[in-house]
Amino acid sequence: MPFDPTIAAFLFPGQGSQAVGMGRELAQAFPLARQTFEEADDLLRFPLSRLMWEGPTEELNDTINTQPALYVHSLAAWRVLSLRFPDLRPAALAGHSLGELSALAASGALTFADGLLLVRRRGQLMKRAGELNPGGMAAILGLDIPTLEALCARASQGEETVQVANDNCPGQVVISGAKAAVARAIELAKQAGAKRAVPLAVSIAAHSRLMADIQAEWDATVDSFPMQPAQAPIYGNVAARPLTLVEDLRTDLKAQIQSRVRWTESVQTMVQEGIRHFIEVGSGNVLSGLVKRIVPEVAVQALGTPADFEALYRL
Repeated sequence: MPFDPTIAAFLFPGQGSQAVGMGRELAQAFPLARQTFEEADDLLRFPLSRLMWEGPTEELNDTINTQPALYVHSLAAWRVLSLRFPDLRPAALAGHSLGELSALAASGALTFADGLLLVRRRGQLMKRAGELNPGGMAAILGLDIPTLEALCARASQGEETVQVANDNCPGQVVISGAKAAVARAIELAKQAGAKRAVPLAVSIAAHSRLMADIQAEWDATVDSFPMQPAQAPIYGNVAARPLTLVEDLRTDLKAQIQSRVRWTESVQTMVQEGIRHFIEVGSGNVLSGLVKRIVPEVAVQALGTPADFEALYRL
């Protein structure tokens, strides 16, 4: 499909898309990308780029590093794209979890620097929440949302709660909450016929009530950064509809800490509104795979390496 930004949505990945080496080829090929990584290192006052390119994996996978690493790779790729297409006006933007902040920066709602500092703070707060209230997450394959909501309600006991955290695509859902409740939900999911029900290697119960202890500080942090109206519609994780106003963007960012990422609904809504081409900006192609499972007939493309850019330019 020819590249037509009037029917294209640009997607920004969240945790799970990181990998040692991310962004290195992009920085080697494009001076603007290299400058972006250097700018991030200066703003954070530590060599994030070296961690991204050399590891170790365990340190990169620490959420306080993962989140800014994904943001910087996405924005480096976005800057290169914007240099190549200076009149680019995306029909839509969306980011999965922390990727929503990348989308805000790409839309002009946040500056690169403010977005990076906000992402870094998000990672710090979420890590603290995980230390205060250790929890867990699990991937459930082969069950629909209503079934999982009912199972989570049964598995929740008192303060030990579990809930749907990521509606990634039909048949692929992540649940999140107290470890005991997640374990109970896994067993109930297996009994209900789930194809797979496996705990994830995390100690943070993202997008769940276990993030409540950081909510007030996160809200204050979001409010403390200047923000402009988005220059392109951003499909919010919680709203699952296009947002451009500052108040709506702030509200969605605050709500997603404890709320479900409504990715399936967001993609379906974009397609209903005419989007036919999805371009994943940054590390990996996780979101591209999810989109194809949601709407098989659309075109998808990753955009995080020099080879990806060459492929886009040939369209």
